Amino acid sequence: MTRFFKLSGGGNDFLALAESDTPPPPERIRAWCRRGVSLGADGLFILRRLPAGVEMDYFNADGYPADLCLNGTRCAAQLAFHLGWETGTVDVRTGAGLVAARRIDAERIRLALPAPPAPAALSVTVDGTTCAGHRVQVGVPHFVLQWEDLERAPVQVLGAALRRHAVFAPGGTNVNFVRYPNRHQMEIRTFERGVENETLACGSGVLAGTAVGLALGHLEMPVRVLTRGGFELAVDTDPADGQETGRWSLGGDARVVAEGTLLPSAAVEPAPPAWS
Repeated sequence: MTRFFKLSGGGNDFLALAESDTPPPPERIRAWCRRGVSLGADGLFILRRLPAGVEMDYFNADGYPADLCLNGTRCAAQLAFHLGWETGTVDVRTGAGLVAARRIDAERIRLALPAPPAPAALSVTVDGTTCAGHRVQVGVPHFVLQWEDLERAPVQVLGAALRRHAVFAPGGTNVNFVRYPNRHQMEIRTFERGVENETLACGSGVLAGTAVGLALGHLEMPVRVLTRGGFELAVDTDPADGQETGRWSLGGDARVVAEGTLLPSAAVEPAPPAWS
């Protein structure tokens, strides 16, 4: 039996294990993250206490590691506070480097981290249709498309096709559909690599979409971002560092919603049906 925590960051949900030295095998992570059969989640992280701060290992729902998940990082900080390991501020060591986190209030966490690099314009052809967007690396790869009618955006179909497109080989990319209603607001839907589905929020996608909006002159800081889950995330220049240091902040909802014990039956992963 395995003690677990369930957390949500703006609708991105995660399973977490504390002070686990050995990561579960990929097939067990996949089983635990499968909705309807087990607890279900967009990913899993392992949190360890360090002499200064904490360290997290992050795994997508497919069972394989990723260098960075920003909503997962905000949830990792919240879990460190929940466990009494830190109070108010904590440095979180991720696969993409150290990220500083601060508790805004009981249910909101803000990160401070380097601004993304300049977006690169890129056109990708899918089934004869050219998709003009921008490529941005925010610890993990993102492709950002402007899309006016977000409610009808083909996130599942086009998102899945772009996620595995040859131009993004070998690792693939996350795909973001964004709209800029005004200079201080963005709306976003994301097809996440490793989850292989649309998620209710994606922190690194929020930063990627913001970087594109700023580069194209559609946005200026601060930016309020409405996610598919209905939560609002906030992007700004890092208030601790001022306007000229190249650091941004990402803040919003991050909550511990449950804790308990994973039973052996939680790791059942049925095979796809072989319909006759």
